[in-house]
Amino acid sequence: MAVAEPVTVGVLSLHTSKETKAILNAVDELGHDTEWLRHENTSISVTDGRVDLEPAVDVIANRMLLSNTEQPAEELGLANTFAQVVPMLNDPATVLTAMHKLSTATALATAAVQVPNVVLALSSDQLNAVRDRYGDEAVYKTAIGTHGGGTWKVGPGDPVNAKVGNRYAFLQELIDRDDQRHRDVRIYVVDGTIIAAMYRYAPDNDWRTNVALGGTVEDATDDLPEPARRLATRAADAIGLDYAGVDLVESDDGWYVLEVNPTAGFKGLYEATRISPAPYIAKLAIEHAGGTVDQDRVDELATELDDSQPGAQPIRQTQPETEPAVIGYTEEVILSGTSGSTGVLAKSDTGATRTSIDTGLAAEIGAGPIKSITRVKSGSSKSARSRPVVDVVVGVGGNQHTVTASVEDRDHMDYPVLLGRDILSHYRVDVGRRADRDADDLPEEE
Repeated sequence: MAVAEPVTVGVLSLHTSKETKAILNAVDELGHDTEWLRHENTSISVTDGRVDLEPAVDVIANRMLLSNTEQPAEELGLANTFAQVVPMLNDPATVLTAMHKLSTATALATAAVQVPNVVLALSSDQLNAVRDRYGDEAVYKTAIGTHGGGTWKVGPGDPVNAKVGNRYAFLQELIDRDDQRHRDVRIYVVDGTIIAAMYRYAPDNDWRTNVALGGTVEDATDDLPEPARRLATRAADAIGLDYAGVDLVESDDGWYVLEVNPTAGFKGLYEATRISPAPYIAKLAIEHAGGTVDQDRVDELATELDDSQPGAQPIRQTQPETEPAVIGYTEEVILSGTSGSTGVLAKSDTGATRTSIDTGLAAEIGAGPIKSITRVKSGSSKSARSRPVVDVVVGVGGNQHTVTASVEDRDHMDYPVLLGRDILSHYRVDVGRRADRDADDLPEEE
């Protein structure tokens, strides 16, 4: 009996993650070849009407992270270019729908999949005009976001803005069960089959269940009710994704789809279920390219999340890395919250872990709501003070950073915003550069 030739699976991922490594390692373990499509090794050319992709692959598993990318259209266009040459799992058109939460809700509702009520308006007046539809508490989200960033609860008197930073935002009905700890469920679907599922519970100081924000997880694979199972597979099918993490929430009226994530993480799911989706994605890619797979070996590999360095990891280029952008001792920044944006002068402080904003400024832009209370030790005092922390979008030199900033009374200080290492780690600080060059150079106490 002839042995089938191995196929070459490429994973398109410009970042480094457990998920990408695990998929590549699973393909290797299943006896097929791999290529990691990254900056270091990937090019596409058109020569005399012939299109060539390097490295050559038979199929591509799309793992492009677009939700936390400054210019997602650039990378989506790149994926779309490759998909015209080589078959791609999670086709770029389906990823475009999934990455934009309103596009997702529209596609699901059209397919008769139950989603929470939502409104996205292109003007702030229109958005505020419909606020009363959603009762005492509503969810306010950016249309593109990840890890729970760009998600707030707003009360009936809280003004909202059509955009947060440079991204559109929308109001959503808050779905919850009365008198029960807030939870949702993440269901991982590959090729129409549920691989594993987990309940995610919000931490004590938050209402969002994201593992990245401190949420806890519990295996739901065998406990998942049949209506939730059907809803998850219908949602993935309606969006058209080959593999996806489908997020559902239960109310007293049944189950609703919150999101369909084309690049859902494996870490929390594996922690809860001891099942890795990577071998199932690898199997789907191999078979899509005409290769064969031993199903028993797939099931065996799924009991481990192998995120060791894959053999396909390209060698780093030897040229020096691009120098980080320079930020001054003081800089003009744009702060954005739920009710608007404003430009202010900020001071850089590499000794501060967290960015800090003035109480009045936080209220003006609608930063928040308060996520938790943190203890901050001042450089001029041995005692620590309690400060609330909130989500805020900070624009610096054309870049935008969603950070969890502490809020304090800074009226007695020269600058309403202090930039901490959560932002400064992306830049090189030049203490001789000042946006307020004419101001007295007297360092304030922090």
